[in-house]
Amino acid sequence: MSTKEKSLNFIEQIIEEDIKNGLPTEKLHFRFPPEPNGYLHLGHASSICLNFGLGIKYNAPVNLRFDDTNPSKEEQEFVDAIKHDVEWLGYKWANEVYASDYFQQLYDWAVQMIKDGKAYVDSQSSEEMAQQKGTPSTVGVDSPYRNRSVEENLDLFERMKNGEFEEGTHILRAKIDMAHTNMLMRDPIMYRIMKKAHHRTQNDWCIYPMYDWAHGESDYLESISHSFCTLEFLPHRELYDWFLDQVVTDENIRPKQREFARRNLSHTVVSKRKLARLVNEGFVTGWDDPRMSTISGLRRRGYTAASIRNYADTIGIAKRDNLIDVSLLEFCVREDLNKITPRVMAVLDPVKLVITNYPEGQEEWLDAENNPEEEVMTFRKVPFSKELYIEREDFKEEANSKFFRLTLGKEVRLKNAYIIKGESVVKDENGNITEIHATYDADSRSGSGSEASKRKVKGTIHWVSVPHAVEAEVRIYDRLFVDENPDGNKEVDFIDFINPNSLEVVKGYLEPSLSTAVEGDKFQFQRLGYFCVDKESSANALVFNKTVGLRDTWAKVEQK
Repeated sequence: MSTKEKSLNFIEQIIEEDIKNGLPTEKLHFRFPPEPNGYLHLGHASSICLNFGLGIKYNAPVNLRFDDTNPSKEEQEFVDAIKHDVEWLGYKWANEVYASDYFQQLYDWAVQMIKDGKAYVDSQSSEEMAQQKGTPSTVGVDSPYRNRSVEENLDLFERMKNGEFEEGTHILRAKIDMAHTNMLMRDPIMYRIMKKAHHRTQNDWCIYPMYDWAHGESDYLESISHSFCTLEFLPHRELYDWFLDQVVTDENIRPKQREFARRNLSHTVVSKRKLARLVNEGFVTGWDDPRMSTISGLRRRGYTAASIRNYADTIGIAKRDNLIDVSLLEFCVREDLNKITPRVMAVLDPVKLVITNYPEGQEEWLDAENNPEEEVMTFRKVPFSKELYIEREDFKEEANSKFFRLTLGKEVRLKNAYIIKGESVVKDENGNITEIHATYDADSRSGSGSEASKRKVKGTIHWVSVPHAVEAEVRIYDRLFVDENPDGNKEVDFIDFINPNSLEVVKGYLEPSLSTAVEGDKFQFQRLGYFCVDKESSANALVFNKTVGLRDTWAKVEQK
C-alpha cells in the first residue's frame, strides 16, 4: 500500500474502490442535504467540509439539496441561513435543488408502487400502528387495511392528494414485511397528510413524502454517486436500497449510501431540536447567539471559516461516535486569529494610573506594532498622556517576587511606552483603590534609541490613555454548559447543565484606533484574548464579543 493510500480516510477508500471497480470518475457526484428547519451547527460544518472537500478532491459536482418535506417546521429564513453558512465556509455548490422539486415524480412513483401491489393506504391511527409494529424481538402484525384492492388504494391516495381527508386519517405505507428483523422495513410510511403551506409550493400539495422515501429517490434523480450520512442512518440503508430497487434503471447511476460517525463537541449540544429549544425558551438570544454551536453563532463570535475547516480536517472522519473537547476547536481558532488579527490595547477592568511627573496637558503619539506575525511589520499611532487606564489585576500594593506587574516601589514597562515606578495609591472610604500614582523615566520610551530605552524590566503591562479612550460594551462568553457532555445523561434534562455565568457584560476602554471598527472586524486585545465587533455595534455604541482567550484556561480549571 502506498503512502497516499494509507492517508485516505475510509470514505475516500470507498470511493477509490468504486473507481477501481469501474465507476468512471466523471460519474462522481456528491450532495449536502440539510432540512431547512433550523440553523446549521458545527456537526453540519463537518459534513459540509466532507462532501464539498470530496468534490474538490475529485473535481466532482456537489449539490446543495434542501430536504423540504415537512412544511410545519421549515421556513425560508432557514434556507437563506443555510446558503449563507455554506458560502461563508468557502464552498460553492453545483446545483441548488429541493426535494420539493421532485414532488410530482415521487407521487407518480408512489402511484406505480400501488399498481404493483407494493404500497397501500392505511387508515389506522398512529397509536394502533405503533401497537402492531412489534418490537426488535417480536414480529409485527399486518394492518387490517394491508390487502385493500389496487383500485381502492389508488382512489384513496388521489383523494389524500386532493385534500379530501383530515390530517391523521390516512397514510401511504410501503408493503414490505411486518416480520422483518429491521423494524424500519415493517411497512414504512411513505406519505402523510399535512394541510400546511409549504415555503416553496405553497398549498399545491396536501400530502408530503417521508424522509426515507424522498431521500434516496432524490439522490437517484440527481445522479448522486455517493450519499454520505451520519451513523444513525445506518439502519435506514436497507430501506434506502429497497426504495431504489423500485425505480432504478440500467441507464442511470445507482446511489450508494454510506455512514460516518457524529463528532459531538464538549460543553455544548449539536442537535437542531435542542438548539431550537434553547432559542424558543429564551436561554439564548437567538440562533446566532455567540454561545451557540451554530455556524452563525460561531461566526458572530469571531470564529473564522478557515479555523472551522481546519477543525473539521483535524478531527477527520470516523466510524464511531466521539466527543471532541471544545479546546481543540478553540486551538484552531487561536491559531488562525494569531496570524491575521491586529494587536490593540483595551482595558476591561480599569483603574486610573496617574503619572505624577508627566507634564500637565502634554500628549504623545507613540508607535505600536500591529502584528508581530506580519512578514513586513506595520505600525499605528497610539496616544499617551498623564492619566491612563490599566487593568486592576495588573497592580498590587504589596506583592511577592513572582509578581512582575506594577507594585509600589518597583518598575514595570508600559507597552510601547515608558518605564514607570509605583509610588502611592488613593483609596475611597471603603478602602478600594481609585487611583495609582507613579513616576516615569522620560528617557526610557520604547524604540527611542537611547540607552535608557533599552533598560530591561521584568514586567510589561498594557494601558489606554484616559482622555482618548473609546468606550465599548464588551461581552465575555463562557461555555454554555458546565458539564462536558450535557447530552450524556438521558435521565437529566440537558437544560439543567446550563452555565448561569455563560455571559458577562462589562464596559471596556479601548485605544482610539478602534473607533472606526465595523461589524466582523477582529482584534487581539493584548494580554486579554481575541475579540470581534458584534452586529449590534453602531458608530456611537461599539459592542465587542470575546472570541477566545489567548490560552486554554479551562484545562487548568477542570484539573482542580
